[in-house]
Amino acid sequence: MKNKVILLSLTCATLLSATTIKSIEYKDVNKLSPQVLAETIDMKVGDKLDENKLNEAVVKFYKYGYFEDVEVLNNDGNLLFKFKENPSVASVDIKGYKTRSEDIDNIKNIIKFKKGSMYTEKRVKEAENKLLSMLESEGFINSVVETEVETLGENAKKVTFYVNKGDEIIINKAQYHGASNLEQSDFDEVTANKEKEFASWWFGQNTGELKLDQLKYDARRINDLYFEKGYLDADVKEPFLDVDFASNQAKLDFFVKEGEQYTTTDIKIFLDPSIVNPDDIYPELKLKVNKTFNIKKLRQDQEYIKTQVANQGYAFADVKFDLKKNEAEHKVDVVFSVVPGKKVYINDVKISGNTRTLDRVIRRDVYLAPGDLYNMTDFKDSTNKLKRSRFFEDVQIEEKRISDDKMDIIVKVTEAPTGSLMLGGGYGSYDKFMVNGSISDSNIFGSGLALSLSADLSKRTTRYELSLKNPAIKDSDYNGEVEIHATDNEIRRSKYDSDVKAKGFSIGAGKEIIRDTYAGLKYSLDSVKETYDYDSNFLNNPDTISKLASGEKKLFKDQDYLNSSITPYINFDNTDDFYFPREGWRSNISAEYAGVGGDSKYVKPSANFRYFYSLEDLTDLDWILRFKTQAKVLIDNGQINQGDSLYLGGPRTLRGYKSYAFPNNESGFYQDPYTKMWANQFEVSFPLVPSAKMRWGLFYDYGMIGENSFSEISRSGTGALLEWVSPMGPLQLIFARPIGDKPGDDTSSFEFSFGASF
Repeated sequence: MKNKVILLSLTCATLLSATTIKSIEYKDVNKLSPQVLAETIDMKVGDKLDENKLNEAVVKFYKYGYFEDVEVLNNDGNLLFKFKENPSVASVDIKGYKTRSEDIDNIKNIIKFKKGSMYTEKRVKEAENKLLSMLESEGFINSVVETEVETLGENAKKVTFYVNKGDEIIINKAQYHGASNLEQSDFDEVTANKEKEFASWWFGQNTGELKLDQLKYDARRINDLYFEKGYLDADVKEPFLDVDFASNQAKLDFFVKEGEQYTTTDIKIFLDPSIVNPDDIYPELKLKVNKTFNIKKLRQDQEYIKTQVANQGYAFADVKFDLKKNEAEHKVDVVFSVVPGKKVYINDVKISGNTRTLDRVIRRDVYLAPGDLYNMTDFKDSTNKLKRSRFFEDVQIEEKRISDDKMDIIVKVTEAPTGSLMLGGGYGSYDKFMVNGSISDSNIFGSGLALSLSADLSKRTTRYELSLKNPAIKDSDYNGEVEIHATDNEIRRSKYDSDVKAKGFSIGAGKEIIRDTYAGLKYSLDSVKETYDYDSNFLNNPDTISKLASGEKKLFKDQDYLNSSITPYINFDNTDDFYFPREGWRSNISAEYAGVGGDSKYVKPSANFRYFYSLEDLTDLDWILRFKTQAKVLIDNGQINQGDSLYLGGPRTLRGYKSYAFPNNESGFYQDPYTKMWANQFEVSFPLVPSAKMRWGLFYDYGMIGENSFSEISRSGTGALLEWVSPMGPLQLIFARPIGDKPGDDTSSFEFSFGASF
């Protein structure tokens, strides 16, 4: 192509006979605008013809990649540029690689060759090489990609890539020569190439598939793992791969020199105290003196120091560290040196990638605006808040340096499908088989509004709900929601069954008062109908008849009443994950006041607190401590109906006992509603199959409930659980044993349910 450009350029030069340009015409060009064409030739009517500029223009036209041929004709100063554009890709198909259309579309994006792309032989070759590279990364060697090109009219091509997968190499043995302090399971957590495990078809098990493109990085990953464990003299050579092509199996050998484990003896931070006092930083460092050195914690400390400095506006602060090793005693001193630079202000915030979501919906979740002093915490929180919105598959916020004291914030989003149609199910010891479904859109017309219709059906419980939520009314800190619902809840007792049906709605509004903290008010109105079905043997029992006749006891009566209430609340959540938090806490404080009209008249204060703490920083083990406590009080303010009673039991309050186990009411006669409840749950969670988001844990629960005091009934439960974030949602298997149970208690040794998390 280069030779052709030079030839055409020289030909153009020989045609230049006029000295002044009388006219300029462009023919058969659609890919470039008239403005770009004029800027490229850098000449206009009335200028003298410049051979050098004309030659340069032809070369530039070819470099755009849009044209197969460019011809320039000169007729006495009248210039005619004739273009032959490269055809466009009208259709792309990939045969023999993947079967699902979603996977094929993803591959087209990766190889950057899809409908509407410009067709050139060079781009086809690049796509072929990218496909081969992808196959190699997946463990297929000696693969072949063939391309068939079909012409569809003058300017359109249909391209089909035929993929012939090569042999898939399986690593049946991986050895780590010289490794005595770490085990193969440790290496498997960081390497891409692993030895095939038993039952490799089961999720989370190593398949042993060779990933050739990652092989050169695995030695570095293992080396970094040793540095995390304190082995600063560790040295891992690039692995040796021995492939048996007759069986398509391979043996992988790593050669490791471990050295000794180092202890951190001193940490120093050199930083101007007028910016941030180093004495305030030392207590927050994860790397501790007289503890084993850990390169991962050192990098976290480096980032923490940078964050504290950048929070003061020093966006381009440079934090360097130096390790001073005492090889004889296997000790190391760590020295951090901070060069802050200048304070930086935001010049502009630019948003891209959003074809549906409105700019303002994105901008309201970005805590930095033009003119603001840079703050790294605001920068990171903006990314997290945008990700929590569920509007985007990916969020990238970049810093573009304009000068020493100015920067642009570049927000790049990849939108996710926000409309969904879901159908799921499960099983619980109380509700038995459950079916749930919903149709929703969490970002209607890109406005950020969420509309949802859902249903939950089981043997004991039925619930329908329609809701509309606005997380930021007029892009402010205020939020609002309205929902309509209908529920039917059946409670089974030994001598009677109760059924509580309710229909109603709620409307609420709230405000983010400080970051991660929301306060608001909700109004609810429910029409409630309670019915009771007594066992005939109980009703016909002489003792029952006698007590009822004497007035000593009475039965529950069917009721129809209206519950109208307002509930002020405060919510806080700074956890780092929705399903499996490792750090942070969640809390909710509310007080429902029933009596704004209606029949029920009570006040129900409640508090819920959850705390999560990872032991990884202290023990290097992925153990998570979890604690939840919740308390509710029902205060009579004129009328408490039986359906307003508090209950205890089940996965959310007291494991080892069935839902609604207390009050159990073995007598069958009417009793006043329970008005005080306090439940506590303790858990230690351990990793099981991290790649499959599966964990297991041990727990201990303690709960109390009563009519007049918390301690009238107190029970405990303990056991183990298995939890997994499945494609259908969080799943829990709970194996429990009650402690201190008494005859007549509704105990439960096993729970199986979807949708619940700690």
